[in-house]
Amino acid sequence: MTYGRGGMEHSFAQRTTRRLGSGSDEKLGAIPIEYGVNFALYSAHAEQVFLLLFDAPDGEPTDTIELEQNRETSVWHTFVYDLKPGQFYGFRVSGPYDPSRGLRFNPYKLLMDPYARALTGKFRDQDGLLYGYVQQSPDADLAPDRRDNARIVPKCIVMDDDFDWGNDRRPEIAPEERIIYEVHLRGLTAHPSSGVEHPGTYSGFVQKIPYLLELGVTSVELLPVHEFHVRDELLARGLTEYWGYNTIGFFAPESSYGTGTSPGCQVREFKTLVRELHRAGMEVILDVVYNHTGEEHELGPTLCFRGIDNPSYYVLDGPKAQQGRFYRDLTGCRNTLDIEKPAVLRLVMDSLRYWVSDMHVDGFRFDLATVLGFQGAAFTADADFFRAVQDDPVLKGVTLIAEPWDLTTRQTGRFPAGWMEWNDTFRDTVRRFIRGDEGQIGAVAHRIAGSQDLFSNGGRSACSAVNYITAHDGFTLHDLYTYEKKRNEENGEDNRDGSNNNNAFNCGVEGETDDHTVLALRKRMAKNGLSLLFLSRGTPMLLSGDEVLRTQGGNNNAYCQDNEKSWYLWNSAEEHRDILAFCRGLIALRKRFPVLHTCSFLNGQDTEAMGNPAIRWYGYDLTSPRWDDGSTRLLCCELAFRDTGEAGVNGGSYLFMIFNMSENVVTVHIPVRDGFVWHRLFDTQYEQGNDMLVEGNEDRLDPGDCYSSMPRTVTVLLGINPS
Repeated sequence: MTYGRGGMEHSFAQRTTRRLGSGSDEKLGAIPIEYGVNFALYSAHAEQVFLLLFDAPDGEPTDTIELEQNRETSVWHTFVYDLKPGQFYGFRVSGPYDPSRGLRFNPYKLLMDPYARALTGKFRDQDGLLYGYVQQSPDADLAPDRRDNARIVPKCIVMDDDFDWGNDRRPEIAPEERIIYEVHLRGLTAHPSSGVEHPGTYSGFVQKIPYLLELGVTSVELLPVHEFHVRDELLARGLTEYWGYNTIGFFAPESSYGTGTSPGCQVREFKTLVRELHRAGMEVILDVVYNHTGEEHELGPTLCFRGIDNPSYYVLDGPKAQQGRFYRDLTGCRNTLDIEKPAVLRLVMDSLRYWVSDMHVDGFRFDLATVLGFQGAAFTADADFFRAVQDDPVLKGVTLIAEPWDLTTRQTGRFPAGWMEWNDTFRDTVRRFIRGDEGQIGAVAHRIAGSQDLFSNGGRSACSAVNYITAHDGFTLHDLYTYEKKRNEENGEDNRDGSNNNNAFNCGVEGETDDHTVLALRKRMAKNGLSLLFLSRGTPMLLSGDEVLRTQGGNNNAYCQDNEKSWYLWNSAEEHRDILAFCRGLIALRKRFPVLHTCSFLNGQDTEAMGNPAIRWYGYDLTSPRWDDGSTRLLCCELAFRDTGEAGVNGGSYLFMIFNMSENVVTVHIPVRDGFVWHRLFDTQYEQGNDMLVEGNEDRLDPGDCYSSMPRTVTVLLGINPS
């Protein structure tokens, strides 16, 4: 079935009175210049491409303009004189409809520009039904959907780059100084207790920058802010795509996070957020999803790529007679973008460059990044995408973070030099150790020392490891020590979604309780987790809200919960101000002592000269740890470092750490060094005021003292020579 020249069932022809030019195929998208706007769209298999112009987001098209094709580049293009930024537009693309060959052209569908800088809104209802939502048979895609959707779908907006950046510049944050705060842009201020003028928006986030400064983080890692599509099945259940991992616009900031004061205002408001974060000295890292799109599988909606050139964008699959009909799913999201195709690699690289050069972001965290490293059937650190990023001058110096797994493979520690990676091994090991599992002291020592066993390849450092206890995906820190079983029923999937392997510990009671003993233990466990996060070598990542024990009620997969279950509740900051104070103190402690955050691995090579950080591992009695004793749940270590320039500190100092995850009080012997005096910096057994001691007011221990380490606690002592 063909919708193209000479065979189009949909009556379609050029209809415009505007002055036109041939245009250029050099830059894709809608590019405003002095006399009008150049439009260019890539499609290698289309037979006709039409540009539709609109005066209103929900109106009928005022103009239908046929584009020319450069057959060498497969780019369709035109130039429309006298158009200005703010113009609404979309495309119709005609060609064969033959799903068995992967061809799904359908001129009934108005398509968004893959390079659109902004959209007018979200895909909404049509004729009382959710957009594209019908109870479909397995073969429903074999015939095209003939419902014309031009009036109801969101329109692309022509945008220029006009913005007052002032003297904006990228913050100079050294790798060893980076402390990441993973946060949902809307969720931080959506709750009324946030007190901001525009809750849940880019503008609302700006008002919380002072809070982030006081917390002490250096880098804000935003969950996806690219325009995303909300799946029909979620809308039908009264839910939404809260996390945003269903991208449809790789150049467009999410429209629902704008104030809505004018079409496209989200672009200006996002730039304002970046500028203000930079003024505060913080860098902006975007969580980006280049592994799949929001168009789903063969029964999903035709929004953009599928209707423009399906086989040029997706990894297609199927039985012999229908080799192009189905989508290979390496992502769990029903389709996979084919990064080995030139059109996709160009799209991804153009998108990254745009967000760096035009939007001034400082880095990216790549969702399911292994998908981007497939060359043929296998992952390789030498894949075309990695080499393209490495060679690109615009991306030089940009922070690159990989989520090093997908549905089929885990590649932790195997990404190229220059890349950081989420260290899931740190997460799992530390959780098991804190829970009190047997046989963990050797594994946790590797994590505390920087995970050299995972990240030493290719000259990489400990800062390549992004250490975390919790992330958006999974339990919050509060829930990790309140629930052992997930409670995801509200997601509408009969509690089948979300991980069953959480290494959680409910402290003796499943769920919320009024038992003061249990509550005290839960707070201690949370402080233990934060302590190991900020005392370990590597780049720490703190989940937003963990500093005030935000709860999701046991939901460990709140991807669809745009409500109080996911939002930051600012009244919690008062309720759990003790944890907030402790977290701030830990971050300040990490910054105070460079030995805690340098990028070198702690390899145990001792040096009395203290020219480089050194570590010694101990058991409770200053002998070597009982590495082979599976029942041992206590580990001690000593870090040696040169003096920090503090008054009265000469010739070097020491930090002595006690990690006691047993259920017993343990008498720990403290190293005796001539002239050195030990002071307690913090101990998680104590409550606020005594747990984290103010610098200069640390408790001094008597010479030769042992230290009584309480059950399930972390303690840090400072040894200095005051003479």
